Amino acid sequence: MNESFLDIVLILLDGGWVMVPLFLLGLVIFGLGARLLIFFFSGNYRKTSDDQAEVWIKHPDKAQGQVGEMIRYSQDGIEQMDDIRSRFEEIRLTEVPRLNHSITVLNILVNAAPLLGLLGTVLGMLTTFHGIALGGAEKTDALVAQGISEALITTQMGLFLAIPGYFLVYSIKQQRLQYESFLVRLESLTLQHFQKIFKSEAA
Repeated sequence: MNESFLDIVLILLDGGWVMVPLFLLGLVIFGLGARLLIFFFSGNYRKTSDDQAEVWIKHPDKAQGQVGEMIRYSQDGIEQMDDIRSRFEEIRLTEVPRLNHSITVLNILVNAAPLLGLLGTVLGMLTTFHGIALGGAEKTDALVAQGISEALITTQMGLFLAIPGYFLVYSIKQQRLQYESFLVRLESLTLQHFQKIFKSEAA
């Protein structure tokens, strides 16, 4: 196993200095992606049905998790319907722009991966052409082989980061849509509940 790991490291080193920023880029991409997925999957909104939300809206002290915090915050000290709308707007302004910014950064980094791999390809080909121009010495053959290795390995690494990265971005965008949709539903259910209360108090 140690020999296999060492072989992989040696192959990656054959990719040249471009492998260093590619490696760092991969850490940032999947680190940021993991942080976003943890945010979405750690919240209990995905498991909260409309019926459950209605029960918690009527009894906010029983509401649990992230949804419970939203419900209690949206109902704390409200006197009119506009107060509820303002609270949910605050929730959206607190969470959604931050999520959108992180997703935009992630998307840019994923798109940069194959371009960085392409840069390594170009540099590798330049090394190859330089070796060919020197003639047929043994050193030249090594230089040509090095250039081809750089060109192929960096391209492969760029695609290795980009392909799963695109699926990661798509999955996170879908989770964001579900989160925004839940906020709209929760606001609507809360408004319906308090509309009945305010009407009964006014009667």
